[in-house]
Amino acid sequence: MTATAPQARSLYRQLLRQGDQFAAYNFREYAKRRTRDSFREHQFMIDEVKIKALLERAKQDLHSMKRQTVVSQFFQLDRLVVEGGKTGKQGGRRNDIMRQTEE
Repeated sequence: MTATAPQARSLYRQLLRQGDQFAAYNFREYAKRRTRDSFREHQFMIDEVKIKALLERAKQDLHSMKRQTVVSQFFQLDRLVVEGGKTGKQGGRRNDIMRQTEE
């Protein structure tokens, strides 16, 4: 285990958490799947130079993902709800419908 292993695990967790912040389901699942696949593909890499380059690339991706998740929050649209009983405004972490009490 090298000194970069804890750094890689931390970066992996940060990327997954950040991917979970996308408002749209498709973007959210794509970001998480891409992160998992990329880290699994390179998990047995030994070359320190390549590992450092991959970690630097992951940091850039994290920075980009942070920017995109903020932008995605600005362009949320109200969902069309056809089912009875689920009324309210879109909100929450994953665009869940927040129920409103009828007064």
